[in-house]
Amino acid sequence: MERQWVQVRRDLHQIPEIGYQEYKTQGYLESMINRLPQEHLHVEKWKTGLFVLVKGIEGKRTIGYRADIDGLPIKEETGYSFASQHEGYMHACGHDFHMTIALGALTEVVENRMQDDILFIFQPAEEGPGGAEPMQTSDFFQQHRPDIIFALHIDPSLPVGTVATKPGVLFANTSELFIDFYGKGGHAAYPHLTSDMLMAASAFNLQLQQLVSRVTDPLSEAVVTLGKMVAGTAGNIVAEHARVEGTMRTLDPQVIPLLREHIQTLLNGIEERYHCSTSVDFGASYYMVDNDSASVEQFKTAIQRTSVQYQEAPISMAGEDFGYFLKNIPGFMFWLGVESPYGLHHSKLQPKEEAIHVGIEAVTAALEKL
Repeated sequence: MERQWVQVRRDLHQIPEIGYQEYKTQGYLESMINRLPQEHLHVEKWKTGLFVLVKGIEGKRTIGYRADIDGLPIKEETGYSFASQHEGYMHACGHDFHMTIALGALTEVVENRMQDDILFIFQPAEEGPGGAEPMQTSDFFQQHRPDIIFALHIDPSLPVGTVATKPGVLFANTSELFIDFYGKGGHAAYPHLTSDMLMAASAFNLQLQQLVSRVTDPLSEAVVTLGKMVAGTAGNIVAEHARVEGTMRTLDPQVIPLLREHIQTLLNGIEERYHCSTSVDFGASYYMVDNDSASVEQFKTAIQRTSVQYQEAPISMAGEDFGYFLKNIPGFMFWLGVESPYGLHHSKLQPKEEAIHVGIEAVTAALEKL
């Protein structure tokens, strides 16, 4: 059986698709689900995702389990024989693992019905623009709204056989950041006749770094990072346009709007100083993953009955739109150790496949206990 799930993971790894374009992925998931006994099973499509409801023996409650299904626009460099067949795209965040584990747990639940209804949620667009929040507005979700919900995420830094989580905040609030600067280009020999957008973007970046240290409360953990800057066309031409891209992360949901307000103030000053115009797009924003303490305790109890090792997790400044589920429904997220020398979103991420059966065991145990 373990070999079967390894092959499923490899099949899914070859067809990564970005948010709301997961058509092959959705089709593959449906084909796997259609092989299961259908008597107590109901499948409902939502855009490129799926709801899969397994009716319980009593069905007094509904337990939700979410697996995200999208990939990333990253060129794969793993050297796998089963590497991505979609050029420029890769499952570099482990969603191939997430889907495989969900299919494994779903198979266990179908073959060994539980007392409660179990709702498996195969969610698109976790990496962007975000599928968790709109998915909850669907009629099917509202009709079968879980009483408790949980999910996992692979962790390359943890050994195989280990899971980790904590009560309270696990992942941060996040917001993307895309800013364009528009000025006047010209010959590099006559900079006084231009409005240099490389200079404008650079000045903005330097001022941006002061927001966390001088605007936010020192006790409100926050980070603002620009990871990409593109400007100009040639070394002897003053840049007419520049673009910066980045992210904001904080453990206090009130800090994100504060940072946005001050970023706009900074841009107003840049426009006046560098005689330019700017446009800002804050992109997708994700709500913090705030674990319900009682649910975490139940999970710890469930794990103690398995061969899986549990440990307390530190808070992460990573973002996860599963937070939108936890904003409305009690539950939790946990890390699954997959032991890779390369981290999440890396082109060489190579999670150990032995972790797949560990994930299935942990998820199934939690479904039985919650």
